[in-house]
Amino acid sequence: MVAGQLDCTSSMGQSNMKRHPSLRELSSDHHIGLVLARKARQAANGSVHDQRYTWTTLVTRFRTELEPHFRIEESGLLSALRQAEEAELVQRTLNDHEEMRALIAQDCVENLMRFVELLTAHIRF
Repeated sequence: MVAGQLDCTSSMGQSNMKRHPSLRELSSDHHIGLVLARKARQAANGSVHDQRYTWTTLVTRFRTELEPHFRIEESGLLSALRQAEEAELVQRTLNDHEEMRALIAQDCVENLMRFVELLTAHIRF
C-alpha cells in the first residue's frame, strides 16, 4: 500500500469503509427495505390471502417508512448528487420513487411483485 492510502478492506477482503454518520440511517433503512422485499416476495408466491395481507402491510409501511425515506433522499442526498453533476443517478432515483409511488397509489394487490422487484433493484443500485 502506498503511504497515506486508506486501506478499505479487511483481512478477509471485505470492505470495512465507514459510512458518513449522516448516511447511516439511510443505509439502515435500505437493509429494512430489503428484508421487507424478501418477505413480500415470499408472500407473492403464496395464497391470495397472504398476498392481500402483505399488500396491505406494504402499503402501510410505504406510507410510514419508505415515503419519509424517499423525501429525505430527495431533499438531501439528491441535492448533493446534483451539485456533484450526477444527473443520471438523480434521475434514476426520482424515476424509481415515482414508479413506486404510482404502484402504491393504484392500491392493487396485483402490483405486489412489481413493487418488490422495483424496491429491490432500487436499493441495490
